[in-house]
Amino acid sequence: MIRTAQIERKTKETDISISLNLDGTGVSEISTGIGFFDHMLEGFSRHGFFDLKCRVEGDLHVDGHHTVEDTGIVLGQAIAKAAGDKKGIRRYGAFILPMDDVLMLCAVDLCGRPYLNFDCQFQAQQVGGLDTELVREFFYAVSYSAGMNLHLKQMAGSNTHHLIEAIFKAFAKALDQAVEAEPRLRDVLSTKGSL
Repeated sequence: MIRTAQIERKTKETDISISLNLDGTGVSEISTGIGFFDHMLEGFSRHGFFDLKCRVEGDLHVDGHHTVEDTGIVLGQAIAKAAGDKKGIRRYGAFILPMDDVLMLCAVDLCGRPYLNFDCQFQAQQVGGLDTELVREFFYAVSYSAGMNLHLKQMAGSNTHHLIEAIFKAFAKALDQAVEAEPRLRDVLSTKGSL
């Protein structure tokens, strides 16, 4: 069964449409109005083998906050919907990703309980039109709307571009592991019988 979701969300600040296929090949069509953010979402799609269409119209004349945060909300909702009842999946995923000077750790638990631990420090305030403080806001929104535990830890590195790119790629790899089918499992991976 192909696991997909289509989510739309419109407010006075943003108009967002996201289509996600967890069982894709890494094809993406991204347009958020922030070039570097587009590049990060393309990397997430490619390295997680997720097919992702993301169209965002936001109030960029104000700043990028609503665009980035609300995209995180909708992407998290799409992940939760596409994962469905989570029967037969591994639930956990973890990846340590090297990228030049950077070593980034990401761990994911699709447990239904939201939590974000974001232990990353950026030296630059902006990269390619993206305010770097919005990276944490994005992943906070993803973790809470998807109902996942998400831990991101910078283990080495200082180049801000590399750090942010490594975060998105490590998240993609960890999430890909977490949603992968576990052939020995028929139900959810929990002693409680539900997530």
